[in-house]
Amino acid sequence: MKNTGNTKILGLSGESEAAEHYAKNAFEIVQRNYRSPVGEIDIIALKGDLLVFSEVKALPNGNAEILAHELGKRKQRKIIESAKYFLKNHRQYSNKTIRFDVVAVGVPGLERVHLIENAFSEN
Repeated sequence: MKNTGNTKILGLSGESEAAEHYAKNAFEIVQRNYRSPVGEIDIIALKGDLLVFSEVKALPNGNAEILAHELGKRKQRKIIESAKYFLKNHRQYSNKTIRFDVVAVGVPGLERVHLIENAFSEN
């Protein structure tokens, strides 16, 4: 049985590290843990005309294969649909270029905060 308390703490810590990474790279954090009727987006960040929807995975015992499994097509679809919902309700961002990132935090063999830009798309 998973210890969900530790998992939640690990996840929040990973999200904080990812948000710091974006901020250090001149992104404004628009929202964290955005919830829509279909799912959640960990971080929404803005830099100029670029709006990034980011999924954060803290996997201290993980690897690239586990990371890929965690972000299957179903999870990607939920993030994309949540992003559409966000854009529908936040029209001020409707003219921005959209990107879907994944940030892997603490995965052995990768840098501490490993950003995967354009990790997936709607098509």
